[in-house]
Amino acid sequence: MQCYTELTPPTAVSHSLSLPFLSASANNLIVAKTSLLQVFSLKSVLADSNLTSESTTDPRRASINPLGSTNPATGSFQRGDRAPTTKLVLIAQYELSGVVTSLNRIKILKSKSGGEALIVSLRNAKVSLVEWDPERYSISTISIHMYEREDVQGNPWEPDAEDNISYLSVDPRSRCAALKFGARQLAILPFHQQGDDLVMDDYDPEIDGEKPEHRTSRTGNIEGDEAEDKTPYGASFVVSLLALDPTLLHPIHLTFLYEYREPTFGVLSSQKASSASLLHERRDTISYTVITLDLEQRASTSLLSINNLSYDLLEVVPLRLPIGGALLVGANELIHVDQAGKTNGVAVNEFAKTSTSFPLADQSDLGFRLEGSLIEQLGHDSSELLLILNTGELAIIVFKIDGRSISGLTLRQVPEVNGGSILLSGPSCASMVGRGRMFVGSEDADSALLGWSRRTDKLKRQRSGPGPKADEELDMSDLEEDIEDDDDLYASAKTEEKTKELVPSSVAQDELDDYRFRVHDILENFGPTRSIALGKPLRKPSTDSKGDRIVGLELLAASGRDRVGGLTVFHRQLDPHVLESHLIPNNARSWTVSVTKTSDTFGNGFQAEGLDNYLIASTQSDEELRSVAYALTPSGLEEVKDSDLDPEAGAAIDIGTLNNGSRIVQVLPSELRTFDADFGLAQIFPLSDEGTDNDPKVVSASFADPYVLLILDDEKIMVLRADESGDLDQVEQGATLEQKGFEAGSLYEDSNDVFRLESEMEIEDDAGNVLMFLLTIGGGLQIFHLPNLETCVYKADGLSFLPPFLTPDFWVRRSQAKETLEEILVTELGDASHKAPYMILRSASNDLVIYQPFQSPVAGNKDTTLHFLKIANPNFASTSLPLAYDGDDDSKREPMRAITDLSGYNTVFVPGEDPAFVIKSASGQPQRISMREKPIKSLAGLNTSKCGKGFAYINQEGSVNFAQLPAESHYHTGWVTRKISFGEDVHALDYHEPSATYAVGVSRKVDFRVPEDETHPEWASETTSFLPQVERGTLKLLDRATWTVIDEYPLAPAEVIMHIKTMNLEISEYTHERQSLIVAGTAVLGGEDLPAQGRIYVFNVIPVVPEPDRPETGHRFKLIAKEEIKGAVTALSEVGTQGFLLAAQGQKCMVRGLKEDGTLLPVAFMDMQCYTSVVKELKGTGLCLMGDAIKGVWLAGYY
Repeated sequence: MQCYTELTPPTAVSHSLSLPFLSASANNLIVAKTSLLQVFSLKSVLADSNLTSESTTDPRRASINPLGSTNPATGSFQRGDRAPTTKLVLIAQYELSGVVTSLNRIKILKSKSGGEALIVSLRNAKVSLVEWDPERYSISTISIHMYEREDVQGNPWEPDAEDNISYLSVDPRSRCAALKFGARQLAILPFHQQGDDLVMDDYDPEIDGEKPEHRTSRTGNIEGDEAEDKTPYGASFVVSLLALDPTLLHPIHLTFLYEYREPTFGVLSSQKASSASLLHERRDTISYTVITLDLEQRASTSLLSINNLSYDLLEVVPLRLPIGGALLVGANELIHVDQAGKTNGVAVNEFAKTSTSFPLADQSDLGFRLEGSLIEQLGHDSSELLLILNTGELAIIVFKIDGRSISGLTLRQVPEVNGGSILLSGPSCASMVGRGRMFVGSEDADSALLGWSRRTDKLKRQRSGPGPKADEELDMSDLEEDIEDDDDLYASAKTEEKTKELVPSSVAQDELDDYRFRVHDILENFGPTRSIALGKPLRKPSTDSKGDRIVGLELLAASGRDRVGGLTVFHRQLDPHVLESHLIPNNARSWTVSVTKTSDTFGNGFQAEGLDNYLIASTQSDEELRSVAYALTPSGLEEVKDSDLDPEAGAAIDIGTLNNGSRIVQVLPSELRTFDADFGLAQIFPLSDEGTDNDPKVVSASFADPYVLLILDDEKIMVLRADESGDLDQVEQGATLEQKGFEAGSLYEDSNDVFRLESEMEIEDDAGNVLMFLLTIGGGLQIFHLPNLETCVYKADGLSFLPPFLTPDFWVRRSQAKETLEEILVTELGDASHKAPYMILRSASNDLVIYQPFQSPVAGNKDTTLHFLKIANPNFASTSLPLAYDGDDDSKREPMRAITDLSGYNTVFVPGEDPAFVIKSASGQPQRISMREKPIKSLAGLNTSKCGKGFAYINQEGSVNFAQLPAESHYHTGWVTRKISFGEDVHALDYHEPSATYAVGVSRKVDFRVPEDETHPEWASETTSFLPQVERGTLKLLDRATWTVIDEYPLAPAEVIMHIKTMNLEISEYTHERQSLIVAGTAVLGGEDLPAQGRIYVFNVIPVVPEPDRPETGHRFKLIAKEEIKGAVTALSEVGTQGFLLAAQGQKCMVRGLKEDGTLLPVAFMDMQCYTSVVKELKGTGLCLMGDAIKGVWLAGYY
């Protein structure tokens, strides 16, 4: 049973894989974030350099901005034109019951999608084979294999299987997979492939008779009647590595190799345990062995073995042709081994020559540390490799190829001007996703989709390659190289130099500078999280005339490491940035209108495209209902005079535009009025029927040019259409729509033909692909293709049961609950990179249900049918009550509003007592983000010169606020998040409420030099330039209002803050006065040969005179006490009711009291006998919970 839940889904990427997953021709990226599996597709777009989106709004990312032009070091475009960019689009995500340890692709004989399958390994020796099911638009598990058994356990003193790292490797030709688990156990899982012995099953025509025929399925896969073909895999078996080769006593890493006839893998191992402290006795202890498997006989053969390799080798990297063989990666060197056993190595730092006797080429001047680095081939047919260091720096590995043999390898660091430092942290995984594209995952920073280009390759293609055909699809990577090369090809100042580069004069000419890297897209990461703090609500100064505004409870988390270390601010609700406010008495609803003013009417030509011209307000009071139009001017709102908009006609139900913005439509309860761009009355369309005395009232409306859908109070609908002149006329309806029984409706123009719904009766119409979605009283869904209102093209009666997959033939279980649905809206959600239609339903409890349409294949033919997939929505409404207006006895909900461009997002707003936005980014799922200000009567999109891509909303007082989404904020986790960069590791933090500041403990790495010591004269002769690094801590004071550092207190070298706590301590033994103070516990990390030391610091935050033009600098640290401690101070807490503090120091927990002379007097202690990592007190009781890694949790009391 779990007593906790996740506040956010995992964001740190641990594994990635590129494969054709959704279909045989698809290009998909699979990303694993510990226990979350995500499926992405790649989309090439031409993006504006000034585009505002989730990946570009943070100035902190200016150096890795894929669209901006602020940092030429990244190789980004320096012009403001449209740059070709590859974006990640999320297809689906799934929570797994386990932590992913490996991802691999496998090609099976039969798959539902026709693409390849995914094989996933989890902790505790579990393997799952997964494929894509296009009929359910979801993954489907083929099989699960578990190898956690007692009979595979070795010696009793060996660690359990769960304590060992398990990982999976797959043969490049998909013949088998090998799972390394336990100390030295290997599970082999064979797979059937066409033409191999597993499929043929030792067929003998003399014994078995005529060979059975195979059938070909519609996906091109082979089908047969044999029992072996019912599953894509054969019987697995477990073997010890010692049975394969007795020398594999201490396996380090293994992986399958390319270009072998039989499944063959290379393994690094040693017969003796390796250690840096035993180099004087054991230096070259590692062996590299190549072993081939015979799956039919379950036997193995050692092909070659290379001994006496460096002790620090960590990994085997298999290489494709034209290189071949394997690259052995160590901490200080790289060694290449070809298929014949020929070796070539290179040392990358000066420690290589002291740690191994293996012959290596000397490139120690590079000073690389290869721990935590990653190597990936720059294309499947490239002879160059990309090396990503644990600092994020990039280098190119070049092989010297003589015929078919390798004669050497060299490394060259990518210059910073070409994007060599574009990544800010070390990688956790990398996957090639196309030519010139690589996804680099990270657990410490944002994961990045990296792209590169090379001038020399492009120029060769221009000279020798044929031009593209007229009907040939444009390759976005070629277009990118064309645009990037413009600066080089047409720069007159460097014409002569560029000409020399076209034809290299010698082999020694350096071409590595031609690689230019830039980031196309990112996946945001909030991990690793070391500490959190809660900031209590406060009043924050506002930039507008409204005065202070209230900032709610916030969660501040330490995130990232090294150069990307910083803080992440989490808000559950959204606080918009209000630019200006206007009071309109009794205002209940408002709409913004952007009209097209033609030269025939005004004589000034077209106005600025996309800017809104009018704001129309609908006021409601006890006496009257009115509609008033205001012009949006640079000075604010100005009421439109001398217009045909009659305020006495009543309050509008809805406002929209038709005929490409040339007609304004006012929907009134009993009629519709159309106006031109200057609010001149053009038409009045009454809804009353004089012949039948029927006087229906409009309840809601929906617009899709040139159609208007009206939902009437008698449960009927009416569809109107505007002709070329803008006049409205009713569309003829069939017998089905003449009947009652419709609750709500929505129009949607399917410009991309996602729904693929066409009427059987073809009607010539140039109005576009407009669909009408109707929600019936019984909870059913009906779709019509306009202008044909006689035939329903799609019908699903089970919509109100909210099935996970909505289909026309969905049948209801007897015990299944039914939801009362009140509203439907079909619109596009997404950002500037990718938009897709979604069906959003609103229930009687004010909750939202989101469905995504998809096409499911029909068995037996190539046709598809429309299905809907339910999207998980964990954020529910806080209240189900509708918003009541003054003078309106019949309380009803305001309809949802679709906003086309809100800071780059296509969103939906839900007004009422619990207002919220539905926001989706290309790499995330739709999220419901609530607003802090409640209630919101109405909201409309607003785009003016002062408030670009913002919105106008009406608060409870009736004021119309012009606002924008908060800058530098993101929403893909369901929280409003913002990152604050420190560029250092953040270890601890806490909130100081009296000063509204945060105390943050950070550290940075500095070079360590041996101090002068008379007892060690040999230290003075140390001449190494490759210095080790130690951490040095700093305590910083962060202002909450501006998120800037206003003071800091540096610590001694090798001193790191372990814990920070704000405590209400007694500061006087005589007056017993108490004060809110900041207490910091530190540890001096002197090395394993020195005893641990620590200190306790007590600070007060005092008010001071602020710096000029910086009012936030009105507080500073004041040191109250500093105490030397024997042992690291690892945890702090208040204790009891006397104003004392509890400190975990070394292997003790000690209660101390603050004296007036600045010392901390010990009062009581308790031996813990182990390292205490956390201490929490039940406030005011003296009862404490103390946690450690060995004994668990202690419950202790101090009285």
